[in-house]
Amino acid sequence: MFTEEEFNNLVKTYMDTVFRLALNYVQCSYTADDITQNVFIKLYRSNKDFESKDHIRNWLIKVTVNECKKVFLSPLRKVAPIEEYMETIPFPTQEHSDLFYAVMALPPKYRVVIYLHYYEGYSTEEISKLLGIPAATVRTQLKRGREILKTNLEDSHV
Repeated sequence: MFTEEEFNNLVKTYMDTVFRLALNYVQCSYTADDITQNVFIKLYRSNKDFESKDHIRNWLIKVTVNECKKVFLSPLRKVAPIEEYMETIPFPTQEHSDLFYAVMALPPKYRVVIYLHYYEGYSTEEISKLLGIPAATVRTQLKRGREILKTNLEDSHV
C-alpha cells in the first residue's frame, strides 16, 4: 500500500504516460481518461510490492494495455473523433504536428509499438513482455510502422 503522498507523486509522475498510451491505443480522449482513471484506481488498490520505479512504470503500462484491450471488447465503447482532441494539443512545429497525425493514423498494432519504442524508450524485448507478443513480432511491427509512416509523410509533403 502507498501513503497518500507516495500515491499522489506516482500519479503526477505517470499520469501523462498512461493517458498518452491509452490515447494511442483507443484514439478517444474520453475513453483514454476513463482508462487512466481505472489504471490508477487499480494501482491504489494494489497490494503488490514494487521493487523499483521501473517496476511500477512497467506495471502501469501493462495494466493500461490490458484496460485498452477490454475497451475494444465492450459493446458500450464510446467513440469520439481524435481530431477533437488533437486540436487542443500545442505543437512546437508543423513537423511535430504532421508526425503526430501520421502516428495516430497508423493501425493500432503499429501505433502502440511505435509509441512505446520511440516515446517511452522501451526496447523491443521490453515491449514484447509488456504486450505479451514475441520480440520478432515487435520488430516486424516497428519496421512496417516506420515504412507506413515514411510513405505517408512523404506523400503529405509532395
